[in-house]
Order: sequence, then structure tokens, then C-alpha cells
Amino acid sequence: MKQIISKSILALIVFTLLNGVIYPFVITLIGQIIFPVEANGSIIEKNNKIIGSKLIGQNFLDSTYFSSRPSPISYNPLPSGASNLGLSSDMLHKQVSDRKKDFKQRNNIPDSILIPPDMIFASASGVDPHISVEAAKLQVNRIIKSRKLDLNEVKTLNNLIDSQTEYPQFGVLGNKVVNVLVLNLKLDEESRKWKTQN
Repeated sequence: MKQIISKSILALIVFTLLNGVIYPFVITLIGQIIFPVEANGSIIEKNNKIIGSKLIGQNFLDSTYFSSRPSPISYNPLPSGASNLGLSSDMLHKQVSDRKKDFKQRNNIPDSILIPPDMIFASASGVDPHISVEAAKLQVNRIIKSRKLDLNEVKTLNNLIDSQTEYPQFGVLGNKVVNVLVLNLKLDEESRKWKTQN
């Protein structure tokens, strides 16, 4: 009996060290060496100040910036999740209708234009940092007007979106998207150049 107990305790100690200490340490070390940015949360800094993560969406209310997709959790990553409202939900229908109306009004879009689904439906996580290329390009005219840029900058801004486009993984998984935070940072950077040139 004593032999069984001692072997059990020894096995507990060995597996605790292997799975609770050595394995996490090795995986963390590999992550820090091979993928240091991703392992630390894909944090974005500007002027030595953390302004966000490439992995977590933010709410951009200022009309001079590209808007993120809706979030049922106010972009809070701690209770990350969907609203769990089904297709038969009256609340979901109202939310979709309100979001569509708001997006069209903010961006001065005629009723004949279809709004991309990502701008009227929240993602499953509630903190998706990406929007579709189509959704970004529908916001170009509003941004040009808000930033008091020359109307000729429409093409330049569309090119900026194209330059920040992330393509489907392996060419087939997902859609073409842009990271809103990264795009807005690039927009600020390019806007300063445009103003000095004009």
C-alpha cells in the first residue's frame, strides 16, 4: 500500500513539473523567440504610449476616422461574446435597421447602395478589429469631408485602403478585410503628408 502511495505521489510531482512548469515555460520561450509581437498581444504603440492591439476592435466615433463594426459589448474584451439574438428576435431586427440607417446617414449613402453585413451585424466576439474593404470604401467621402481634404484625394484614400488590405488566408479562407486601428493610424500619417504638400 505504501509503495502505491509513494508511486502516486512521485507521478503527481513529475507530471506537475512537466505539465505545470516545464511545458508552459518552453512554449512561452518559443513564442517569445519566434512570434514576440503576437505572443505579447500584438500591441500597437505610438509615441511610447500603448494605443491598442491589432487583435481587439475599438470604437471610433470621430467622423475623421473609419468606423469599426458594431459591438454588443461596447468593445470590452473581458466579457467577449455575441449578443445571442436569433434571426426571429425583434430586438435584432431593430438593431440592424438602426445600424443601417445610422451608417447611411453618417456616410451620406443613398438607399440604393447595399450596406456590407459587417457594418450592421456584430461579430461573434464583439471585438473584431476588421471591416470589409467595401465597408471602408463607403466611408471615404465622409472622411475627406471631415478632414477638409481635396476631393481629388478619393483615389488616394482608396489606394490607402488597398495598401492595408489583408487577403484571405491561403487565398480561400475568409474575405478581404482591413484592420480599422491600423488603417486609422496610417490615415493620420498620410493626412499630415497631404496637408504639407498642399
